[in-house]
Amino acid sequence: MSGRRRLDWLGLTPEPERELPTAVAALRASSHGASAGPPPDDLAARERRRVERLILRGSRHSWLRYLAEVTDLVTGVASGSGSESGAGARAAALLAGEVVLDHHRMLIGLPGPGYGRTARDRTALERAVRALRTPTTTGAGR
Repeated sequence: MSGRRRLDWLGLTPEPERELPTAVAALRASSHGASAGPPPDDLAARERRRVERLILRGSRHSWLRYLAEVTDLVTGVASGSGSESGAGARAAALLAGEVVLDHHRMLIGLPGPGYGRTARDRTALERAVRALRTPTTTGAGR
């Protein structure tokens, strides 16, 4: 491999490219209001294309930037600051949070600054995943 472009970040795990597009599309739809945009299938296809572009033509830096966006969506739902925090959004946020957290933990095995750069996101995701795993008490009973 030439020293021009490091591709080791691509070999961590296939879960982000398999599981994130649908979960992130659901989070984006819930944060913008379900009726204010394209249908969920279109959003998932768009997200899948975006992830594919990042993997095929992106860099480690652009990939981590994307995962930081996902972290923001997850933590928004977990904190209740997102515009939608219903069961569907919480389930999508939990899935996305677990996938990104696992990814960020595995960065410790790769050369470069990725693990250190994601320290703040790992901490936020650990908190968010804990919160999302805790059943809520809001709803009809209140």
